[in-house]
Amino acid sequence: MRRFRQFLGAALLGLPMLLTQAWAYELNGFRLDAASVPPGDIHPGGPPRDGIPAIDRPVFVPAAQATHLKPDDRVLGVEWLGIARAYPINILNWHEVVNDRFGDDAVVVTFCPLCGSGMAFGARIGGRDFQFGVSGLLYNSDVLLYDRQTESLWSQIMAKAISGPMRGQRLIFLPTSHTTWGEWIRRHPKSEVLSPETGYARDYGRDPYLGYRESAELMFPVAIQDRRLHPKEQVIGLSLGGEHKAYPFSALSRGGAKVVEDRVGGQRVRIEFDPEARTGRVFDAQGREIPSLIAFWFAWLAFHPETALYEAK
Repeated sequence: MRRFRQFLGAALLGLPMLLTQAWAYELNGFRLDAASVPPGDIHPGGPPRDGIPAIDRPVFVPAAQATHLKPDDRVLGVEWLGIARAYPINILNWHEVVNDRFGDDAVVVTFCPLCGSGMAFGARIGGRDFQFGVSGLLYNSDVLLYDRQTESLWSQIMAKAISGPMRGQRLIFLPTSHTTWGEWIRRHPKSEVLSPETGYARDYGRDPYLGYRESAELMFPVAIQDRRLHPKEQVIGLSLGGEHKAYPFSALSRGGAKVVEDRVGGQRVRIEFDPEARTGRVFDAQGREIPSLIAFWFAWLAFHPETALYEAK
């Protein structure tokens, strides 16, 4: 009996550790049990960590040498510290992350093909330059990045770390244009463009997501859906003063006007829409560009379920 009590006592002392191990939730080598979003809503996308390789040593060519691009090809454009660069979507489809530098500033350019969302962020956090990779995990069908310094997971659309030592830390969203090469180069004739000489053997002429944008089907679960729009309808998403609003391309096209004046979060804003290039930008009352997100409707809604929806008058 005495030995039994000693055994039972030892077993009870070890119970918390056993429970901790039982509830530890890990995917692709990332611990998720302390995530700020429900771990069960984080899904493997298929490839392992770094199975989609980030571009760490980007090579750029002047616009005049960008023979790999046609005017209608889609790009993400970033202008920062007087430097303009374009990142072709047909390259980002295969890599999703480019670790770059604009002068002395570390910048990470990200693209999620499943959400149609392209966002550039300042990558200097607390005086320290961070580099990012593709975790192979998704939250609300959106790419989860990870930083190589702390292995924290970061939600692209939330622009925030959801797990690891950096949990709760936010990224600074830089104005990012999701547009055509022709439209971008008209505004930035001295732009540089990411070269297809990435160091990886990829067929950048092939779209690995062919047909996905036209389909109403989603590949991974999301928190909420709203059938007022096609799930893959492109919207300009804007967050200001704690308010969120989506401007569907279809509504902006129906309005007939290329400029929409509105108020979001108590601030006056101007949306400039280009139906030919299928792009738009948002400006404040002083004419300064406000970072806004072009993404699929389902993705904007999943992260902003309380969003208002613009309707053309």
